Amino acid sequence: MSVETPSSRNPSAFQSHDPRLAPIAAKVQAGERLDFADGVALYGSADVLAVGWLANHVRERMHGDVTYFNVNRHINPTNVCVAACKLCAFGRKKGDSAGYTMALEEAWETAASGYSEAVTEFHIVGGLHPDLPLEYFLDLVKGLKERFPKVHIKAFTMVEVAYLARRAKLTIEQTLVKLRDAGVDSMPGGGAEIFAARVRSIICDHKIDGEEWLETARLAHKLGFKSNATMLYGHIENDSDRVDHLLKLRALQDETGGFQTFIPLAFHPENTALDHLPVTTGLTDIRQIAVSRLLLDNFPHIKAYWQMMTPKIAQIALRFGADDLDGTVIEEKIYHDAGATTPQGMTRKQLCRLITEAGRVPVERDTLYRAVTRTEESFTVAV
Repeated sequence: MSVETPSSRNPSAFQSHDPRLAPIAAKVQAGERLDFADGVALYGSADVLAVGWLANHVRERMHGDVTYFNVNRHINPTNVCVAACKLCAFGRKKGDSAGYTMALEEAWETAASGYSEAVTEFHIVGGLHPDLPLEYFLDLVKGLKERFPKVHIKAFTMVEVAYLARRAKLTIEQTLVKLRDAGVDSMPGGGAEIFAARVRSIICDHKIDGEEWLETARLAHKLGFKSNATMLYGHIENDSDRVDHLLKLRALQDETGGFQTFIPLAFHPENTALDHLPVTTGLTDIRQIAVSRLLLDNFPHIKAYWQMMTPKIAQIALRFGADDLDGTVIEEKIYHDAGATTPQGMTRKQLCRLITEAGRVPVERDTLYRAVTRTEESFTVAV
């Protein structure tokens, strides 16, 4: 049952002391697309509550009071990485005492361990290892599919795919086909960071550039993969860089329709080469959620990633445009290595409580946003 809200009762009730928001509100309420200047104005407005009101209006128009979550397990098979990105606290150079690489049996055991509830998704990302061949990752996925045939495998960022292709002397499309045939079902959205070349050259110059990330996503969508998309914010980028990033994602979504969810990722500077920068504030986090919902009109879902935002800010984000809280996760490594102090996992009960207390209706989903129904012994997925 849907809870009545101010925007659902009277969508013409928008008010703001910022005159720049009036024409934007008119576009939003008419279902018209916002442009670059609108995005810059939304980031620059001091009236964050009005921005949030507009985003919530769109969110409720699309999803009512429903908020999605899933039961997932993160697997990071290695933290050894040839890159040396200033934004990263996770990666280690080959030979570093803090580096690790899982044997295949260890990775399969990790997938099975540590949680009593049946997962519907394995989320797999890791470092750009200088020695691991493509066959290691193909065998990893095949082994997971053999052991957990009902679990959806969301694996390997656009950055990882491009790196594996180069090492295997294959095209990106050939590499994606091999991953698909091995059992990869969809792809995460990491590695996008910020597309602006000026920023990328400073924070992650060892990675593929923004256009290569977009082209890899384009090829993945062409082959039938669904994927997510991300943006890392709160470091050295400016408002124009953020808008540029969002509009490039929107343009590719117009072309392919392959993105499912956008996930804004707050930068955690601790233990990185950029540790002199301040952490993002709650106001910045909820504004980012809101602007994302307003600009990405063709993205079905906006996720408030509770591991980075904190559960409390994620709750508020459910009234600022977000309709998804991610999942149970269990043993998240990448952002906790960067100083995140949130829990490494949550139970279904805890996630449902967060959502319900925010006045929303929790719906467990699988990776493709199909409803999951559970019994004591198993789960079924709506088709």
